[in-house]
Amino acid sequence: MDQLTVTVGRPMADVEAAIRSALADQGFGVLSEIDVAQILSSKLGVQRSPLKILGACNPVLVNQALEVSLDVALALPCNVVLHGVDESTTTVTIADPAVIMPGEAFGELVEDARRRLGAALTSLL
Repeated sequence: MDQLTVTVGRPMADVEAAIRSALADQGFGVLSEIDVAQILSSKLGVQRSPLKILGACNPVLVNQALEVSLDVALALPCNVVLHGVDESTTTVTIADPAVIMPGEAFGELVEDARRRLGAALTSLL
């Protein structure tokens, strides 16, 4: 899958706080949070490196996308994945908006979303 991604030399908790703030600066709120590592540990007894999914949403962009096609709802909210590579390194990955909203009808909307999400990721560097 095409994606926007950065890896930073900071602990996951610090990066999570920073990306939440950066997303807010770009008009995104975090609607949901899934601590995948914790769930796998409690449900299956599986131990793995920290992995968290934040469900981010920019209401203005979502409304515009839904006006083009209700099918976009299948990919909402936008997943922001944080992976604790080790205690001092974190990778943040977001699906490229062009994958979620393919086609010419979404052209300007995709570029706006990509610019905003890219800016949020760049702010981590």
